[in-house]
Amino acid sequence: MLENVKQKKTKKSDVQQTIEALRCELSELENVIKERKLPVIITFDGWSCSGKGSQIAKLIKYLDPRFFRVVSFRAPSASEKRKPWMTRYWEALPKKGELLFLDRSWYRDTVNAYMLGEIDKHQCKQRIADIKTFERQLTDDGCLIIKFFLHITKSEQEERLEKLADSSITSWRVEKSDSFNHDHYDKYLKHYDKMISETNTANAVWHIIPANDKTTAQLTVLDTVVNAIKCACAAAEKNAPYYEKSELPLSDNIPQKFKTESTQKLAEIDMDKSIDDETYEKQLKKWQDKLFELQNICYQKKIPVIVAYEGWDAGGKGGNIKRLASALDPRGYEVHPIAAPEPSELARHYLWRFWTRLENDGHFTIFDRTWYGRVMVEPIEKITPQKRADMAYQEINEFEKQLSDWGAVIVKFWINIDKDEQYRRFKERENTPSKRWKITDEDWRNREKWDEYEKAVDRMIEKTSTEFAPWTVIEGNDKKYARIKALKTIAKSISKKLEEQAK
Repeated sequence: MLENVKQKKTKKSDVQQTIEALRCELSELENVIKERKLPVIITFDGWSCSGKGSQIAKLIKYLDPRFFRVVSFRAPSASEKRKPWMTRYWEALPKKGELLFLDRSWYRDTVNAYMLGEIDKHQCKQRIADIKTFERQLTDDGCLIIKFFLHITKSEQEERLEKLADSSITSWRVEKSDSFNHDHYDKYLKHYDKMISETNTANAVWHIIPANDKTTAQLTVLDTVVNAIKCACAAAEKNAPYYEKSELPLSDNIPQKFKTESTQKLAEIDMDKSIDDETYEKQLKKWQDKLFELQNICYQKKIPVIVAYEGWDAGGKGGNIKRLASALDPRGYEVHPIAAPEPSELARHYLWRFWTRLENDGHFTIFDRTWYGRVMVEPIEKITPQKRADMAYQEINEFEKQLSDWGAVIVKFWINIDKDEQYRRFKERENTPSKRWKITDEDWRNREKWDEYEKAVDRMIEKTSTEFAPWTVIEGNDKKYARIKALKTIAKSISKKLEEQAK
C-alpha cells in the first residue's frame, strides 16, 4: 500500500493563492464548528521526520487558539502505564465545538510498542480492536475524526534525520526512536501497511499523504480538512451522520458480541433477608479485615479494583460505601460520587468523565453511581434520545471489557429495596434534621416513576451482566445484611482473581 504511494513535487508559487484561500476558509469553518457543536479530532501519524509538527503548525496558522488544542503524544510515562492504555487519549478529548490536533496518536503508540517488544502479537491485535471501538464510539457520538499518515521514502527520511542531527539548534529533536524507525524502515513499512488496512473504517478513514514535498503535503492536508469539516458541519445541521469517502478498501468495524449471564428480574427477588446485630458485628470485622489484607496484595501485584454502586434512592449506597472505605488504607482508594454532569462533562462523550476518574493499578476506584445513568436516568428523563441510550449497552460492555483486559476486578452492585421500605426511609429523612439534606423533591418525583425505572434496571442488568463484569443484586431492606453481602462479594471477587493469576 505505502510502497505504491506516488511522491510528487508542487511548486509553491503555483499553489500559494489556493493555500491562502483554504486557510481563510478553515478559519471561517472554526466558527461553524462552534455553532454546530461539532468536536473534531485531526491526527497526524507517519514516519519519523515526516513533518507532522510543521504540517500542524501550518494548519492552525489562522485559527483562534482559544478553540483548539495541540497535543504531542510521546512514549507513555510510568504513571500513564499504570492505567488502561487508552486512558490518556480519552483524557485529551476536545469539547463539542472545538478542535484537537494530535502529533502522533494511538497508532504510533501501538506500532512502536510492538516494534520495541513492549507488547506481543496478541496484545497488538487487542489494541487495534480497542482503537476501532474508540473511534466508533466517538463518531457515533457526533465526533469527526480525520486521520493522516504522512509517508516519506527511506532516502528522504535519512536526509531529514541528518539535517536535524547536524544542527546545534535541532539536534535535540532526534530521538533514539527516530533512528530505530529509520534503521527498521522495511519492518515498519509492513506494520504501518497492516495497521492502515485494519483500521480504515467507515467511522474514521485514512488519508495517506505523500510528504517528500512539503508543499504537496500542505495543500493535500488543507484541502482534505476543509472538505471533511464542511461536509460534517452540513450533516450536523441536519442531525445526520457523516462518513468520509475513502480511496482505500474499508475494514469492518463490527462491535464485539458479549455473552451475558442469566439474571433475575427485581420483582422476582426474595427481599426477606436480614441479619442480627451480634452476627453483623462479627461478620463486619471478619470481612473488613479480609479486605484490608486483600488490598495490600492488590497493591503489590498492581491489580486494580473497581467497585460500582447503583440502586434505588435511599437504598443505602452511602452507608455501604462507608463500611467498605473504612476497611481500606486511605492511600489506596478513591470514592467518586457521580452527580448530574457538569457543563465540561456534557460537552464530551458520556464515558469521558469515568475514564478520567480511574485510579492507578493496585488501587480501588469506588463509584457512587456510574455510567449506567446513561441507560436509566437519561432516557427516562428525556435527557438522551432512546435510540442513543440503547447504543450505550454495547459501549458500556466495551468499556468494562477494556477495564477487565487491563487486569481490573470489576464488582457491580444494584442495591435493591422495595417500594414500602423506600417510603419509610424517605419519611425518616424528612423527619430527621441531620438527614433532611438527603431527601429532595427530585427523589419524590423519581419515586412516581418507580415502575418505569424498574423496567429499565431489569433491562440494564440483563444486557450488561457479563462474565468479566457481572451484576450482584443486593437485598437491601436490611442495611446490615446488605453491607455484609457487599463486603463478602468484593472479597470473593478479588480472591478469585488472585487464584486465576496463580494458575
